[in-house]
Amino acid sequence: MIINVKNMVCQRCTIIVNNILSSLNLEAEYITIGQIRLKNAPMHYKLKQLDAALRETGLEIIHDKRSLIVQKIKNIIFDLVHYSEEPLAIKFSCYLSGKLNYSYAYLSNVFSQEIGMSIERYLILQKIEKVKSMLVAEDLFLSEIASKMNYSSVSHLSNQFKKITGMNASDYKSLKIHPEARMTA
Repeated sequence: MIINVKNMVCQRCTIIVNNILSSLNLEAEYITIGQIRLKNAPMHYKLKQLDAALRETGLEIIHDKRSLIVQKIKNIIFDLVHYSEEPLAIKFSCYLSGKLNYSYAYLSNVFSQEIGMSIERYLILQKIEKVKSMLVAEDLFLSEIASKMNYSSVSHLSNQFKKITGMNASDYKSLKIHPEARMTA
């Protein structure tokens, strides 16, 4: 039985889900970002327990098609931004449409209605999150980060970073010394 999970967008989530499954004595065949495949179909009450336990952690079972599409879009963006080393050879809209076999206009409409922001905005937010982690965790110049993140220029990255975070990248990087201050950024 395959169960799709909302808001499951990182490897830490798979660990959380695995722990929840263990506590409910449910055995997974595999757990990937956004999806669980159980070895056996559980009783209805076990699914309710699973959904309740997932909700306590900010996750939940996806029950409808639109939510599933949104989660798939989020997963594709997350993988692309956080795990892909290669830049896209085609426009993102074409890439996404090809991966999900829907027109980009449809995907964009569903995403915006369900999430309240455009796909492009969500993509930018994910890229800035990745940039923030690179600024703090890696000893890279902003020009190197801009290149790795496929920005057209350092100034484009700098402007986008300031617009999203409210501070410039060098100020954010200096917060590395004071991690508690970074929490509010």
